[in-house]
Amino acid sequence: MEFAFTEEQIMIRDTAAAFLAEVSDSESVRRAMSSDLGYDEALWRRICGEMYWQAIHLPEAVGGLGLGYVELAATMEQMGRSLLCAPFFSTVALASNAIRMLATDEQQEQLLPRLIEGETATLAWMSAGQRDHLSGVAGRYHKDGDGYVLEGDYRYVVDGHSSQLLLLAAEGEQGVQVFVVESSTEGVSCEWLPTMDQTRRQAAVKLAGVELPSSAVLGDAAADASEGFEAVLHLATIALAAEQVGVAQQALDATVEYIAERQQFNRPVGSFQAVKHKAADMMLKSEVARSAVYYAACVAEDALAGGPLATELAEAASIAKAYCSEAARFNTGVGIQLHGGVGFTWEYDIQLYFKRAQSSYQLLGEPAAHREQVAAMLLDDASPAEKGEA
Repeated sequence: MEFAFTEEQIMIRDTAAAFLAEVSDSESVRRAMSSDLGYDEALWRRICGEMYWQAIHLPEAVGGLGLGYVELAATMEQMGRSLLCAPFFSTVALASNAIRMLATDEQQEQLLPRLIEGETATLAWMSAGQRDHLSGVAGRYHKDGDGYVLEGDYRYVVDGHSSQLLLLAAEGEQGVQVFVVESSTEGVSCEWLPTMDQTRRQAAVKLAGVELPSSAVLGDAAADASEGFEAVLHLATIALAAEQVGVAQQALDATVEYIAERQQFNRPVGSFQAVKHKAADMMLKSEVARSAVYYAACVAEDALAGGPLATELAEAASIAKAYCSEAARFNTGVGIQLHGGVGFTWEYDIQLYFKRAQSSYQLLGEPAAHREQVAAMLLDDASPAEKGEA
């Protein structure tokens, strides 16, 4: 696939970069990450009201911009570069995608406009200690008359402590279902959990006999939503990988700027061959990661348009996440090394990027888990003879 941005996509990317350079500089990030919410509410209102990014890939029929996943990925990349503190990933990449992939038309018309208006939302499914994001869901449900009762203890819920709307994946008689719950619902408790990455908050969400009507189920309550739910996670994985590309690129740019200024033996340290080699390795990681992400974004566009691309979507998402996770961690780690002793001090931002890279490395599956998934898919497609050789 030969990929190049259109003029419109270049404009979207450059506009995002310019806006974020203004509102998400180092001082703004540090101020937001130390607040109770973990983000600036006024900035979130500006993002929703002025930039309209929360609606970037939503259909025009519900008030969205009707753009594609490539445009979303380009915006997410710039958010990674600026280390934006905002409930964007949770609301757009997780919740909006879940509603688009699983909800009925009527539910989409009810729920998506709320998110477009600026309400925050997130998706919860993982349990404590669960490392494979596709191995199961933490919640359990059972029928109770015409409604449902939910129980569960979710962890690693992105922005779960501050989201107004919770989408909860649970397993029961009809298989996996996703339920829409107001965070203020009786029996729902959300608690912020401190993590290494202060720029992206995670929470524990606990359910104690939460009673819900049948209308709370996204889509057909009589059908297992496992396949659609996995597609939602693949879409979110691609968006996260795009953000990781931004983290990797900014780590490279900040490091190159630093080694060009730092003097040793009366010359910039960036002029030493060994340092140049490290910077070249960082650039290679960023460029290859970017290629993986935008290929995956093209596949995601086709999947959202209704194309029969379940296997290709899963494969593209896993390849992008595996490589981008390692690229972001490599670039931020090498960036700290090339900054020398000051690399992990509070005064320099490279340590914030390193912490985001470490957190995102785990979120939605480690590289090893994604490589295993790709290997399993390749084995499924192999001929009997090839399987015997394997």
